Amino acid sequence: MTTADRPEMRAEQLDSFRQDRTYLGADHRRNERRTWLVTAICAAMLVVLVIGGAATGSLALMAAGLHMGAHVVALLVAAGAYALARRHAGNPAFSFGTGKLGYLAGFANGVVLAATAVAIAAESVERIVNPHVVDYHGALPIAAGGLVVTLVCIWLLRPTQAHAARNDPDGDLNLSAVHLHLMADAAVSVLAVIAVLAGQQLDWRLADPLAGLLAAGLVAQFAMKLLRRAGAALLDINPAPELTAEVRARLASGGERVIDLHLWRLGPGHHAVIAVIAADHPQPPEAYRTRLAGLAGLSHVTVEVRAGAHAHDCGHGHSHA
Repeated sequence: MTTADRPEMRAEQLDSFRQDRTYLGADHRRNERRTWLVTAICAAMLVVLVIGGAATGSLALMAAGLHMGAHVVALLVAAGAYALARRHAGNPAFSFGTGKLGYLAGFANGVVLAATAVAIAAESVERIVNPHVVDYHGALPIAAGGLVVTLVCIWLLRPTQAHAARNDPDGDLNLSAVHLHLMADAAVSVLAVIAVLAGQQLDWRLADPLAGLLAAGLVAQFAMKLLRRAGAALLDINPAPELTAEVRARLASGGERVIDLHLWRLGPGHHAVIAVIAADHPQPPEAYRTRLAGLAGLSHVTVEVRAGAHAHDCGHGHSHA
């Protein structure tokens, strides 16, 4: 019999089984504000890079500008995901809250990053086939300025280490995604500066498009890393094997058998678990919930208890933490 089928259960007891399904990160609002700030800074730098690249004819600057443009889009997606997740946190239409909107945004940003890599590579090849004259003297300060701005943005969006204590190796993946974009942008900016210096000092015209090709390869690597991480969260791949093992050990600590166990991520710092336990002398589901008390990052628990190893309907219940 489930808790809802017990007519004698008092209202306050039923309330203990209900829970706030707002599975947002602990720093959600702060990260949202930081993302909007960095978006404004990058949008301003985008204008400078595009105008500077067009005026000087530097492909390296244009590559940096193109990637910065993609990054501005990524930042807007990330900031929008923060806003939507916060606004709809209490919407019952989201069965397990809105914590995964950040992972969806991260995956979308990985796609944008991959598309940027392809665009940079295509333009680099075209410049190798048809070389362009570059104004290295004018391009150098713009490239250096772009690098400085990117480094400032990286510092502003630096991820915290608090997620490590919550058994969440990815932390806030939405923030990690835009931080990864910035890291890729910094790599592109460094290559732009090197290419401009090589062209200026050595008169090596191929330095510019070759730097663009190398930048495309680096951006592609960042994109694949981000897509793998976000895809794993969206597909509910077990995010914390050590936490899963600890849950199993605690539930079976009285000699019970854990015959089914699922653990997945709900949002930054939040995990859900569903467990089916078979016991010769079963206890109420609440007793098994108590065994899991204190596990960091475990926010939603459902326990079904069966009497005997092969019982099907021998008594079960659900418990939510």
